[in-house]
Order: sequence, then structure tokens, then C-alpha cells
Amino acid sequence: MSFTIVTVLHQSGPHLEKLLASIDRHLPGGEERPQVVVVDTGSTDDGPKAAREWGAELVELPHNPGYGAANNAGVERATHDVTVLLNPDVELLDGSIGDLVADARACNALLVPRLLNPDGSIQDSAHPQPGTRSEILRAFVPRTAEPWRSDEPRQVGWAITAALAAKTEILRRLGPFDPDDFLFYEDLDLCLRSDVPTCLVPDVQLVHEGGHSTGPQRLQDEARRRREVVGKRLGPRAQRRDDLAQLITFARAAAFRRRSREQLKALRVARRA
Repeated sequence: MSFTIVTVLHQSGPHLEKLLASIDRHLPGGEERPQVVVVDTGSTDDGPKAAREWGAELVELPHNPGYGAANNAGVERATHDVTVLLNPDVELLDGSIGDLVADARACNALLVPRLLNPDGSIQDSAHPQPGTRSEILRAFVPRTAEPWRSDEPRQVGWAITAALAAKTEILRRLGPFDPDDFLFYEDLDLCLRSDVPTCLVPDVQLVHEGGHSTGPQRLQDEARRRREVVGKRLGPRAQRRDDLAQLITFARAAAFRRRSREQLKALRVARRA
């Protein structure tokens, strides 16, 4: 059962306390207790203190090199053959993460669990590969090509890596993240350049709060970054198709959701840049 958990902090103290409490509730202690590596990126709250008091291995990076480089630093300190990356705003609901670890130990893949919103609804966290027919179909007809709805384990194009398990040697070989990626779509980049598949394991479920900051500038940065990643990893044709799918998705939802209207505007700005 022993494995390593890596989590990255930046002003995430309250979330970390909930994550650590859920580990205490649902995972074994003693010699079977997982190694927990907490990488702090210059927090001024009580997150680092909470990590020390719990007994986590604390890595302090005061100059905040970014989410990707911080995760890489944590993975380097893993002492077990399987490592689970967990955002601090994730909580365990039960001990099924052990099943995810066992699956990761038995295969060469990046495994992601089903993520739930705090209200128990399923998060849209696993996606088709950008620029494919499946992605465009999903944009036109929601629910027809949405991997995150699957009740069976399946390969996906990419997934949110708020929770991800894999063999430690695979993560180290991949980076796992590009250290030059400071923020946004590090998970998309990882899955697109990985030489092993990304697979959803829906029987394992974790709560992920997510969505801590919004605003026009963030949406523009996200749209710009997504276009960069898709263009770099899949080429200009896939980038154009992904733009089309994103435009259709946001336009369809714009009549009902202010955020979708803002996302549509942000993508248009990014395309003009």
C-alpha cells in the first residue's frame, strides 16, 4: 500500500489541513502511512506550519518557480515506486485511492480518478484530445463524447491532474511537468507529450474544490496558454480545430452562463494576439 503523495502549496493552508485530515481518516497509519511531500512556493499563511506539524516532508521554494517545477521537485523526493499528485484542494472520500495506486503499480499509464464537486456532482475533468472529431462532436452535441461521464475505465485525451497516480519512474522521466510552464494547462501539456496513455478510473472518486480565481485576464491567459500547448504539441491544424470546438462550446453556452460569454471573448482576444 505504501506510496508517495506530492502536493504543492501557494497560500493553501486551509485546503491542506482538510486534505491531511482526509488522509488520516481514510488511509492506514504506521509503516503503511504514505510518504507525504508538501512543496511550498512562498506561502505566507499557515500551510507550511500545518505540513510540519502533521509530519509531512516539507520542501520550501520561496521564489515560487511555478506549479510544474514545484511538482517536479516533490516527485524527486519520492521514496516509493508509485507517486500520487494531489492538489491541496482535494479531499479523500474513502480509501479507494489505494486501488488507484495498485492499478498504477500494475501498468504503464497516467491514471486519474473521477473528480467530484463539493456538492457531489461530477466534474468535467477528462477530455478528448484537442483537435479531434470527438472534441468537435462534443462541442455540437454535449453528452455524446464526454469521457468524464464514463462509468467504465477508459483512455482519454487529457485530464485535469488535480489527482494523478503513476509509477514514480514514469513521472520522473516525463518531468512530470515542463519546468518552464509556470501556470495554466500544465496537465494538458503533460498528457499530450506523454509516451504512456492517460486513463480515467471512475470507481475511484475524490472531491476537488477548484475554481479559486476567475476574471477576464485569467480567462485570456488560459485561452492563450491552451492555444500555445495545442499548437506546440499537435500542430497548427489541431490548433485551428480546437479553436473551432472551443468557440462552439462557449457560444452555445453563452446565452445561459456569464462565464461562457467571458470565455468566448477571451478566446477571441487570444486568437487575435
